[in-house]
Amino acid sequence: MLQVALAQVRLNARRFIAVAVAVTIAVGFLTATLIINSSSKASLTQSVGQSFRNADLVVSANWDEVAESFPVLDDRIADLARNTDGVADAYAVRDASVSVRDGNGTSYAQLSNIPADASLLPVGVVQGSLPAQAGDVAVDQQTADRRGITLGSVLPVAATMDPAEDAPEAELTVTALVESSVDPSMTGAAQLYAVDTTVLEYADAERGYSRILLALGDDASGASVQSSLSDALAGAGISSVSVRTVEEETTELMAGLTDGQDSLTVILLAFAAVALLVCALVVSNTFSVLVAQRTRELALLRCIGAGRSQIRRSVLVEALLVGIVSSVAGVLAAVALVGGIVAYLQTLPESGFATLSVPPSAVAAGFAAGVILTVLAALVPARAATAVAPLAALRPAEDVRAGTRRGRVRLVSGLLLIVSGAALLALGATDGDLIIALPGGILSFVGILMCSTLFIPPLVRAVGFLASPLGVPGKLAAVNAVRNPQRTSATASALLIGVTLVVMMMTGAATTRSAFNDTLAGEFPVDVTVRGAIPVESPFTGNDAAAAAAVENVEQAAFLPLAGLLGSDGEETPVYSLDAADSSVLLDASMVPVDGAIMMPQGTEAQTVTVRGAAGDVELDVVTSSSRSFPALVSAETARALGGVPEQQTPERFQPQPLLWLAVADGLNTSQILELQSALAEALNIEEYQIMGSVIERAAYEQVIDVLLMVVTGLLGVAVVIALVGVANTLSLSVLERTRESSLLRALGLTKRQLRGMLALEAVLIAGVAALFGIGLGAVYGWLGAQSALGAFADVAPVLPWAQLGGVLAVALVAGLGASLLPARRAARLSPVAGLAAD
Repeated sequence: MLQVALAQVRLNARRFIAVAVAVTIAVGFLTATLIINSSSKASLTQSVGQSFRNADLVVSANWDEVAESFPVLDDRIADLARNTDGVADAYAVRDASVSVRDGNGTSYAQLSNIPADASLLPVGVVQGSLPAQAGDVAVDQQTADRRGITLGSVLPVAATMDPAEDAPEAELTVTALVESSVDPSMTGAAQLYAVDTTVLEYADAERGYSRILLALGDDASGASVQSSLSDALAGAGISSVSVRTVEEETTELMAGLTDGQDSLTVILLAFAAVALLVCALVVSNTFSVLVAQRTRELALLRCIGAGRSQIRRSVLVEALLVGIVSSVAGVLAAVALVGGIVAYLQTLPESGFATLSVPPSAVAAGFAAGVILTVLAALVPARAATAVAPLAALRPAEDVRAGTRRGRVRLVSGLLLIVSGAALLALGATDGDLIIALPGGILSFVGILMCSTLFIPPLVRAVGFLASPLGVPGKLAAVNAVRNPQRTSATASALLIGVTLVVMMMTGAATTRSAFNDTLAGEFPVDVTVRGAIPVESPFTGNDAAAAAAVENVEQAAFLPLAGLLGSDGEETPVYSLDAADSSVLLDASMVPVDGAIMMPQGTEAQTVTVRGAAGDVELDVVTSSSRSFPALVSAETARALGGVPEQQTPERFQPQPLLWLAVADGLNTSQILELQSALAEALNIEEYQIMGSVIERAAYEQVIDVLLMVVTGLLGVAVVIALVGVANTLSLSVLERTRESSLLRALGLTKRQLRGMLALEAVLIAGVAALFGIGLGAVYGWLGAQSALGAFADVAPVLPWAQLGGVLAVALVAGLGASLLPARRAARLSPVAGLAAD
C-alpha cells in the first residue's frame, strides 16, 4: 500500500497543492513566531550584555532580603576582586546622573569612569583619545551628531536637571567620540566618560560602584577565580554580592527586564493556533473530497485483497508525505522571512544589535506541528475510506448529517456549547468581567462551528435565489453550492473563523474608541490644557495665549491667571480665573463659573470653601463640575475681589503657574493632533508633555488602538488566506469530480463563459455567506467583549464600523471570485467530448 500511496501523490500532485499551501502558511507562521521569540531574546541579550561584553566575570549586588536594600559595592570589595589570584585587572564602574546644558537646551546624561585598562571599556573609540585627566570627557557618537559636538567642544555639565537649582557645574572638554551603547538602560541619554576624579565630583561616593568588571589572566580558569572570589567575599562577611560570568549576568538582567514573561510570544502563538485550526479544516475537507472521489478505486482495492487497515494506512501515508514536504517548506520560508527582517534591522543604527537565532526547538516544533496536524486532520477521511463495503463501489459514502448517529451527537454537543457559552458571555458582559466572558465566547463559537451544517447550507440556499435572475448558470450555481452540505459547511467554516475574529476586533476597537471618547469628554473640561513647567523658568502670559491661538487648527485660546489659593501654607491648591469672553472654550457650558461661587472638581463634598487672596480671605459657595480634572475656577469678577495671589512660603520657581486652555478644530485625526501638539510645543517653547487634554489623550489611545487593530488584522489575515485557499481547493476538486457533468452541460449548450460564471457564482455564494455570517457574529462578540472589558467603569454602546465591515465583505467576495478563476479556467478548457469520455 506504500507504493499505492506514493503513486497517488505522484500522479495526482495537483490535487494536493492547496493542502500543501495551507500547511506551509500555517507552519511558517508558527515557526516564524518561535524564531522571532528566540531572536528577540538573542538581540536583547546582545544589547543588555554590551556594558560588560569585554569582561570575563562580573561582580554585582543583589537585593538583601534581611537589610531590605542592595549592598554597597565599595573599595573593599573592589580590592578583594583585584587581589584575587587569576585576576589581571578590575574595572570598578562608577556612574553619575548629570545634565548637559548647552545651546541645545538641557538633557539627561550618564557619566561613567574610564578603566585603567581601556580594553574593559564596553565601547570603542571612534575619534580622538580617551580622557586622561580631570576636565576631559568622551561623548558617544549619536549624542555628538544630535547636538553638533566635535573634538574640542566644551560641555557645561551639572549634577541636576533643574537649571534653576544651585548645583555643581563644570565645563568639560571633549577629547574623544566613542561608540553609542545599545544597553536599554542607556536609551535616550547622552553617554559621557571621564576619569574617576571627574566622576566623583558628580557621584555620591557612598553609593559605591554599579558593578565591578574583571579581566582574567591568560592562564586563569574562570570557574576557579569565580569560586575563589565568592569564598573571599563570604569570608569577609560580605553577603548578597554575586560573582557571575558574563552569560550568567546577562541572563539575570534579562529575567529582570522580562519578568519571566513572554507576552508577545503568547499572543503570536494564539494567532498561530487560529491559523493551524483553519488549516486543519482545509486539510480535513480536502482529504474528505479526495476519498469521496476515489470510492470506486478504494473499493476495487478491497475486492482484490486489501484490508481496511491497509486502506486507512494508505490515506494516512498520503497525508504524512504531504505534511512532511509542506512542513519543510514552511520552516524554510519562516527562516528566510525572519532572516530578511533581521538583516534589514542590522542596517539601521538604532538596531544594529539585532541577532538571528534559529533554535532547533523552533524548527522541530514547526515541522512536527505541520506533520501531526496534517495526519490528524486526515484521520476522519481515512476512516471514511474504509466505511464502504467492497460491493458498494458505486454508492458514495454517507455524509455526517443531523440524521445520523454521529451527526446527532455533534449537533447536541454543539447546542450545549452554544447555550452554556452564551450564558457565560452574557454574564461577563453584564458584570463587566472579561475573565468570565472570554471562555463563554470561545465555547459558544466552537458550538456554532459544530452546528454549522444546520444553518450554513440553508443560508447558502436562501442567498442562492439572488442568482436566479442570472439564468441557468445562476440556478445551477445555487444548486451545486449546497449539493454536498458537509463539504459546503466545512469550507465556509474555515473562512467564518477568520472573518469573525477580524470583525470582532474591528467592532471591539470602534466600541472601545467611542466609550473612551465619552469618558474623556466628562474627564476633561476643554480640548487642550497647557501647563507651565515646575520648576518655572518663564510663566505663561496673555502673549502665550495669542501665540497658541495662531497655531493651525487652534480655534480659541484662553489665558487662566492665578486668582488665589485654597489650603494652608505648603499645601496650597491654586485657584484660577476665567474671563467671561473666553468661556466658550469650555466643552460644557454648565461649567462656566458664576460670580460669588467657585467651580470645583467632581467629587468635592464641601459646600463652601475659603479662598485666600491678596486682599484677604473670601468664602465662596461650591459648585461641583462634571469633570474630575477640573481645576478650582472663579469668574474674573470674583478674582478681582480676591485681589490676586497672596504671598507664598514656597520658593518662587516651585509656585503654581497660570494655565492655557485651548479649543481645537473638530474632526482632527490622530496624525493632525500629534502635529498640533508638536506645533504648540514649538510655538510656546515648552515640552510636549506639558500639553494635555481630551484631544491629546484621545490621540494617544487611538494611536494604540489603530496599531493594535492593524497588527491583529494582519495576523488574522493569515487564517483568512488559508481559508480562501480551502475555498479554491474545494472548488477545484469539485470541478474534477463533476467533469462529466460539466461536459454534458457544455454539450447541451452551456458556453465556456457560462460555465466559468457558474463556478464563480458558486465560490462567491459560499464566501459571501461565510463573510455575512462572520460579520454578524464578529459584531456581537466585539460589542460584548468591549462591554465585558470596559463595562465596569464606562458606558459601552455598540458601535459598528460600517465602512470597515463593508470592506471585509467586499474583500471576501472578491477573494472568493479570485479563488474560482483557476478551477473555472481548467473546467472551461476541457472539450465536451473528452470530458464525457473521462472516468
